[in-house]
Amino acid sequence: KRDMLVVIANAVIAILTIGGQQLFSFFTFSCPCHVGQNLIYGLAFLGVPALILLVVGYALNNQTWRLVTGKRSPLEETATPNRLLQCKLVCFVLCSITGRALVAPVTWLAVTLINGSYYVCAVSEYVSEHYYGANPNITASERRRILAAFPCSQLVPPELTRARDEVILLLRYQSQVAGWLLIAVVVITVFLSYCLASCFSPLSFLHFRYWSNYVHNEQELFDEATDQHSRLFAMQHVRKFFGFVPGSENVKEIRIPSLREWQAISGLAFLKRVDEEHYDYSLLHDWALKESSFSTCFQKPFLTVCDSCGM
Repeated sequence: KRDMLVVIANAVIAILTIGGQQLFSFFTFSCPCHVGQNLIYGLAFLGVPALILLVVGYALNNQTWRLVTGKRSPLEETATPNRLLQCKLVCFVLCSITGRALVAPVTWLAVTLINGSYYVCAVSEYVSEHYYGANPNITASERRRILAAFPCSQLVPPELTRARDEVILLLRYQSQVAGWLLIAVVVITVFLSYCLASCFSPLSFLHFRYWSNYVHNEQELFDEATDQHSRLFAMQHVRKFFGFVPGSENVKEIRIPSLREWQAISGLAFLKRVDEEHYDYSLLHDWALKESSFSTCFQKPFLTVCDSCGM
């Protein structure tokens, strides 16, 4: 089930990337058809979106942040560190993160190469002269200027229309071959990677499936527990500040916060370290801890709620 969800997620990412590429090409791509600018423009449309998608793929993977922010467990400090095992684990996690992050950029590159427009724009001025029977009397700079204008049919002289069509067909052929080769290389690499990982894995096939399901279920249960725990923890602080919590059916009295207390919980805040083991998670949390230490010294104002008022 989990493997199927991963496949479906990757397929959805690929489909969204293909759709985005088609819209991106239709609305934004327009080759400048100028010497020196075609290559930069074409490569920018090929590489920059792929690079952005790669970075986004890394950023959206929780394993990336777990690897970046992770520290050694205190339980391991007394034991002798196994450097080889740690390196293997880091490499395994990096390969897993990279594999998922590459889905979108590889799809982008493959689709754009199969489409051919970006490649034609980028390398048109570098086509060999014998492909279109250039006039031997023209200079090299003039030849490059003519070739650079080939992606824009309206800039090509009528006598070069046939040569222009032949060059465009040649470049599209090269681009599409490169796109299919990229797909083939990626598919073979992924297949061989799975085969090698299975060969060197200490787990049997069924044991690996059990472990994979356990990790997935553990993460789901942990997320549910953290959501419920943080909600209950925040509920204590909200009750202390207002005298009740949302959803209470019988509210007998509510607390009236003072101006200083409103100011204390307003503003910008980040995780605040209290001591070696504890943190304040918000300004309200910080206020609640300080309020607990002064609760025996001050009488806080409360407003009694009348049952007949319907509150």
